[in-house]
Amino acid sequence: MAQVRAKELRMKPVLAQWTGSDEVQVRGLAAPVEVRRHPAARRLSLRISRTRRAVIVTMPPRCRREEATAFLEDHLDWVRERLAGLPAPIPFDDGAVFPLRGDLHQVHFTGTCRRASGHGVVRAVAPANEGALPLLEVYGQSEHRPRRLRDWLVSQAKLDLDERVTWHARNLGVRPKRITVRDQTTRWGSCSSSGALSFSWRLILAPPLVLDYVAAHEVAHLEEMNHGPRFWQLVELTMPRLEEAKHWLCHEGLDLHRYGA
Repeated sequence: MAQVRAKELRMKPVLAQWTGSDEVQVRGLAAPVEVRRHPAARRLSLRISRTRRAVIVTMPPRCRREEATAFLEDHLDWVRERLAGLPAPIPFDDGAVFPLRGDLHQVHFTGTCRRASGHGVVRAVAPANEGALPLLEVYGQSEHRPRRLRDWLVSQAKLDLDERVTWHARNLGVRPKRITVRDQTTRWGSCSSSGALSFSWRLILAPPLVLDYVAAHEVAHLEEMNHGPRFWQLVELTMPRLEEAKHWLCHEGLDLHRYGA
């Protein structure tokens, strides 16, 4: 995430208006702006969240709202430049192209109901000819199709993660308490002290190697709740290609948040 810090503040005509304790409306700025007061902050800071496509302003405990407003307005050009550099969001619309298990697919909405089609709400179809993309046919009424496609992707992620978590857990001699799949924006996976594993459904968009690595990473936390040398030894033991997967996540992972936005 890009970040800029305040050195000097000068008041300007108010362009930003407070709408509540943690939100600001900025004229001409489409992205949401969140304002957070942090007890450890020593100065105003500003960053752009690529995963949430939001502007975040952090305030020290004694900072006045007028100062935060002036700081934000002083850096509006910087904010607009960074937002313009973000990859364009790709909603789940008819004709949209996005990766599934690392391979590009194209969405095709069909008005055929599920019963008439004889298939589920989503069906993967092989390419019609050489050079064409495989299709994901989504059935049902138009207003429900994007949600149905997303729900199907979540279910596919759960299937793949269940399989890989089970494999790695057996390999390392551990047992997770449960596995959940959500739309996490700050991490790809997590492991609680009780042994519950949680993952981002967007891993189903990445190459299988990447999903496999994140599954192995969280399973290893069932044995070592840290990132010390023994933890990485466990990950490498059950996932030898971990460096390749980590490199992909570092360079390509954030773009997965643009799909379905």
